[in-house]
Amino acid sequence: MQLRYNFRLYPTAGQRESLARAFGCARTVFNDGLRLRHEAREQGLPYVSDGDLSKRLITEAKKTPERAWLGEVSAVLLQQALADLNTAYRNFFASATGRRKGPQMAPPRFRSRKDSRQSIRFTKNAKFKVTPAGRLRLPKIGDVPVRWSRRLPSQPSSVTVTKDTAGRYFASFVVQTSDEPLPEVSSEVGVDLGLTHFLVTSDGRKVDNPRFLRRAERRLRKAQQSLARKEKGSQNRKKAVVKVARAHAKVADARRDHAHKLSTQLIRDNQAVYVENLSVSGLARTRLAKSVHDAGWSQFTTMLAYKATLHGRTFARIDRWFPSSRRCSACGVIAGRMPLDVREWTCGCGVTHDRDHNAAKNILAAGRAERRNACGDQAGPDSGPAPVVEAGTHSTLPASAALQGRIPPVRREGCQDAGHALEDRDGRS
Repeated sequence: MQLRYNFRLYPTAGQRESLARAFGCARTVFNDGLRLRHEAREQGLPYVSDGDLSKRLITEAKKTPERAWLGEVSAVLLQQALADLNTAYRNFFASATGRRKGPQMAPPRFRSRKDSRQSIRFTKNAKFKVTPAGRLRLPKIGDVPVRWSRRLPSQPSSVTVTKDTAGRYFASFVVQTSDEPLPEVSSEVGVDLGLTHFLVTSDGRKVDNPRFLRRAERRLRKAQQSLARKEKGSQNRKKAVVKVARAHAKVADARRDHAHKLSTQLIRDNQAVYVENLSVSGLARTRLAKSVHDAGWSQFTTMLAYKATLHGRTFARIDRWFPSSRRCSACGVIAGRMPLDVREWTCGCGVTHDRDHNAAKNILAAGRAERRNACGDQAGPDSGPAPVVEAGTHSTLPASAALQGRIPPVRREGCQDAGHALEDRDGRS
């Protein structure tokens, strides 16, 4: 599989000027291509092909006085800027016609020098290399010092140089890696994500929510107040913008580091990891939006997914409509409406449940059922056999059987309503 390896760059003053020139050239070619296609559409002309775009905006443009300075940078990064534009158009057309799944893609927009992220990409054609001294040699830029934190597993196929709002430079190498299977273990775990605790596992482990953004709010507020008092366009305002960006970067870096360490530990210690397929975009439209974004559930589950593939583990997401909090993990009975303030509840069978721990145990049971029943049957948390229901037919079992957890809930597609999610689902607090 392909992975990205990110490393911090420390360019000299002259190299920073060369990088700024490269960022500007790539941005100009991208915007020229977007403008040319807009004009062709407004005039009713045919769609400008990729090859014609490259010829007109790079090869011929370098011969004109207005764009002669494009020759000061590597032609590869200009070609890659047009490749990004072409990819953006293809994704937009595929989304508009329904061939691309997921949220609706917007059309490409013009890039600005004030964007929070500036980047250029070099492929093998650019002949970039890592020197024996450990520096990154970039064409027409020079040997840039790199802070290496680990070895590259193979020769990179491309490198993307990025500058963020905080003024930091990074090199992102795309490398081909081979699977690194870990020794098999017998343990499997279900994970319930939340806000009071970042996660609760089926074996009873609880990890507190670090709340990185909440803890940094005072420092961020002072930086924002200082920025608001600066005169627009002044040098002091530019410095204040960098201070705010650095404060936010510290929060993001701490959250990413926490997610990496925790996901690695879960994958290393368990043969299979099951989590619930949360509707984060729906929950982010509620009064808990700030806390939901601060938790970083999507980032964490994405790390679990690729690390499981890399190390030969099993990772699966459970249907978000599965009533993991309201179902008794002992007898399978589904309780009634359960508000968020209910953290413990007692089932009719006499078992008292911690809401999050009970949800994690149900997620584990559902994950095992989906993994082991290849014929489409589902097994509930209880040890009784699951009924066999053929695909495309309606079950003739009475409703009471479904209420007691003998058959699984019906899977539904699409996003759930955020309010319904907070009230009836697994209680993210």
